[in-house]
Amino acid sequence: MHTQELLKHFLPEGILDYFELKEVKDSTNKLTLVLEEKPIQPDELSHRKLHSKGFYPVVDIQDFPVRNKACFLQVKRRRWLDVDTSEVFSRDWNLVAKGTRMTEEFSLFLKRLVR
Repeated sequence: MHTQELLKHFLPEGILDYFELKEVKDSTNKLTLVLEEKPIQPDELSHRKLHSKGFYPVVDIQDFPVRNKACFLQVKRRRWLDVDTSEVFSRDWNLVAKGTRMTEEFSLFLKRLVR
């Protein structure tokens, strides 16, 4: 079984379509999975000339415990800069939620992400 296959069993279904695992921080009583949004331009902004311009502040989301350790998803959402107007954009997670058939688990993840 490959790493991506294994991750699908531990992360909310659908999350690996938009994020990749960058780091695992393991301590005595806590496991933190660092997820970074993939550099894929949002469909809803396809008419704009965008350049990936860093990330928004990290969002920490508590997930289900793993092997008696608290588990956190540390999520880095990508910032996009419109080259022509200098406006800053991000993926509209509400559109992602409406446009996909997702599990309740992934839906809850998105709700926590956009708080």
